[in-house]
Amino acid sequence: MIRRIRKPEPSRRSFLRGLGVTLALPWLESLSIASERTGTNGPPRRMLLISNNLGVLPGPFFPQQSGKDYELSPYLQVLSEFRRDFTIISGLSHPDVAGGHSTENCFLTAARGPTKSGFRNTISLDQLAAEALGPVTRFPTLNLGVNIDKANRSLAWTRDGALLPAEDSAPALFRKMFVQGDPAAVARQLQKIDERASILDTLHDDARRLERRIGTEDRARLDQYFTSIREIEQRLHSAREWEARPKPATDQKPPSDIRDQKLFFQKFELMLSMAQLVLESDSTRIVTLMVDAFATPAFQLHENRKTTEGYHNLSHHGQAAEKVSQLEEADRRQMSLLATVLRGFAEKRQGDRRLLDSTMVLYGSNMGDSNTHDNTNLPIFLAGGGFQHGQHLAFQRDRNTPLSNLFVSMLQRMGLDIAAFGSSSSTLTGLIGVD
Repeated sequence: MIRRIRKPEPSRRSFLRGLGVTLALPWLESLSIASERTGTNGPPRRMLLISNNLGVLPGPFFPQQSGKDYELSPYLQVLSEFRRDFTIISGLSHPDVAGGHSTENCFLTAARGPTKSGFRNTISLDQLAAEALGPVTRFPTLNLGVNIDKANRSLAWTRDGALLPAEDSAPALFRKMFVQGDPAAVARQLQKIDERASILDTLHDDARRLERRIGTEDRARLDQYFTSIREIEQRLHSAREWEARPKPATDQKPPSDIRDQKLFFQKFELMLSMAQLVLESDSTRIVTLMVDAFATPAFQLHENRKTTEGYHNLSHHGQAAEKVSQLEEADRRQMSLLATVLRGFAEKRQGDRRLLDSTMVLYGSNMGDSNTHDNTNLPIFLAGGGFQHGQHLAFQRDRNTPLSNLFVSMLQRMGLDIAAFGSSSSTLTGLIGVD
């Protein structure tokens, strides 16, 4: 039995300021039970998982030296103020996950053979973490996108390998998080939840009658089906409880939407701001954000400068100086956005700690080098979360370490009793927690 540990309670009315919005947050019971569910003390752990499916130019990204005394690479100089708060990792990839762009949906799953006939994806890192954490927040996870092709691309995948569509509208996300429906709307939503539960009851009864007439092999499949039903029932029960609780209130208007795909960095910045907002409000502990550069047409680099081609064509630069120059500028802007995110988390306090100290920020890609469709030596940037940072962990470039080793370290840092994920062989050597 886990003994309840009393911690200083956060103020009932905490205030967030982001996107010009002031939010008065209600008391969240999840804040007081977080340590019981995860077995950790102190503030709850969080994850922000970001991937650009065309990656970055590897040369200006990776440092030349390893260890703690490495010289910042050209891109990392943009993040110099947070040098002690992040780790760069080279020599990581997913074993048997090759095939250029076909790997983009495997970044958080490590599912092998994406180009093989009959390929089916597996559960993603965020969804596994959400299952283990349980219903401690209103939303188990939030899956976001920038210029996302919703039907074909996502970072989030279910245990059965089904794509979970990403939300790419900031106003829609804002309404989901903070706008309380009127009593009639809440009643309708509760009725929908009850109707789904009723359908599950019927399916469960039918399956039980079938169980008496099938063999051992089919019974094993049916057991998996029962497990899925129980998981859905638990989610519906949790959804009903959260639906009855008031959402954080605001008298401000939601953020303006950006639908123009050419405004790539404005959209990216907006969705990062929303991700930070939902984590600060404890609406969820886990956010994924897929930047679909592949689907991005020619875009604005700055107010008076636009790229000559779409992002994908630029990525196949063939060492053409003009294309490389535009990609370098785009990559530096991405690093600048990461710096803004880290600054935001560093400025927010949870007791005597920064929010950054309990929030892991992962940025990476399924592409090691988009120019050659190389899926090895992936660009991996990890900040915050209470790890011992300020280093370049360099693994073998010609014989990569599984990226899933890092995922296991992150899951354990969330307080989860998980020893393996995907193609992992262990935790990631050299990545050490400091508390």
